[in-house]
Amino acid sequence: MTKKSASAQKDGRVAANGHKVSPNGTLSDGSGKLQDGDDRKVGLGKKVTLLRGIAIIIGTIIGAGIFISPKGILKHSGSVGMSLIVWIACGVLSLFGALSYAELGTSIKKSGGHYTYIMETFGPQMAFIRLWVDLIAIRPAAMAVISLAFGQYILEPLFMPCHIPPMAIKLTTAIGITSIMYLNSMSVTWTARIQIVLTCSKLLAIAIIIVPGMYQLFKGETRNFENAFELSNVKLSGMPLAFYSGMYAYAGWFYLNFVTEEVENPERTVPLAICISMAIVTTCYVLTNVAYYTVMSAEELLASDAVAVTFAEKLMGKFSIAVPVFVALSCYGSMNGGTFALSRMFYVASREGQLPEVLSMVHIRRHTPLAAVLILYPMTILQLFVGDIYSLLNFMSFLRWLFIGVVVLGLIYHRYTKPDLPRPFKVPLFIPVVFCLTCFFMVFLSLYSDPVNTGIGFAISLTGIPAYYMFIKFNRRPKWLQRALGKSGLTKTGCFYIVILNACH
Repeated sequence: MTKKSASAQKDGRVAANGHKVSPNGTLSDGSGKLQDGDDRKVGLGKKVTLLRGIAIIIGTIIGAGIFISPKGILKHSGSVGMSLIVWIACGVLSLFGALSYAELGTSIKKSGGHYTYIMETFGPQMAFIRLWVDLIAIRPAAMAVISLAFGQYILEPLFMPCHIPPMAIKLTTAIGITSIMYLNSMSVTWTARIQIVLTCSKLLAIAIIIVPGMYQLFKGETRNFENAFELSNVKLSGMPLAFYSGMYAYAGWFYLNFVTEEVENPERTVPLAICISMAIVTTCYVLTNVAYYTVMSAEELLASDAVAVTFAEKLMGKFSIAVPVFVALSCYGSMNGGTFALSRMFYVASREGQLPEVLSMVHIRRHTPLAAVLILYPMTILQLFVGDIYSLLNFMSFLRWLFIGVVVLGLIYHRYTKPDLPRPFKVPLFIPVVFCLTCFFMVFLSLYSDPVNTGIGFAISLTGIPAYYMFIKFNRRPKWLQRALGKSGLTKTGCFYIVILNACH
């Protein structure tokens, strides 16, 4: 076909194959699915390589904690030696969980992470409850917390030694969140590239701590390791809390499973990225703590408000002013990786019919799930300025391990109910069993140590049951509810998405 005839057909708003053509060259087939001018279905491409997968995992696991307050484990373990053992043990247990998820990711090749695996194993109601809690509480609060750390530490060099005004922190945080949402809306490729850069900056910051620390150790600075395994301060009752703190520090190894459909050769890339990432993170965490102990005693570490800053002040003098900048970049990397992964969960939930259809639509030119990226933005900003974020996280902390435990329990269940399911990557059965028991132990520990907040969190999660029947199960909703959903844009139409596309065109 000549260019002239093609142009004439487009001017007539009909393509050669009979599909309608919009003014911007986008085609729509009879089912309403979007296609580009070459008659290809618009979707998310496979742009997550091995390097980008490693960057997503490391970039979301390593946040501000290892730089600012890695003292929960030391406090509860009671000695320097036991704290290092707990760091190693938590790394191994997290690797067990990550390997279990690698098997799930290679046998169930869908994006969505926890949500998808619960849907496949336990059905739509359980999956919706997980989605509901994530959407209304956990994810906005978690994003607001890590973003506030970014706002705090990016401003610290400018205000030293003065106190930073709280409103300045919140405004800077809001700018950071907005930039993350914009980046994830515009380009998958650039989001992944920037994630690689931010992950490298984290590893550089950790190297700046580890290298001088190892130099001190080889010089003979071992006085803080004397009697490292002294048992007089070790209490068995505190060890579960030490492990709880350690497992929280390693959380984030599951984020690559949220984007499985965008991973190149997932059968190879997912397990390899997980194993490499967990080895790097565990090594970094253990060596960073060893480096801290070459300069600070256990008492000094527990007394410090920002351990990395105290370490840098003792060894590097004025260079310590760079530490808050590295911490801010580390937080920004966690924000970016988390947003990239979580938007895919909402995209998949919409595709499954449990969220408005607009969230499963993809930008025609940018190939990003624009609406799914932006859904967290208003709720995160609201939490930032008016919510009691930390109380909410206390309510919800046990739910993370409950649902992860349920997911891994589903893996064990599939081994017996679906023995013929293709498993390109298969782990020994004891690995998911040990990890599943660990998760349920931490849930029990939450119930025992903080029954009030845990009970409130559990009650909030139960509100997902009436929400499921109101929004999903009943096909015939009350007319007042249909009108309200229609006015709020939550009906299954693409109007909102069309407005976004026109604004971003």
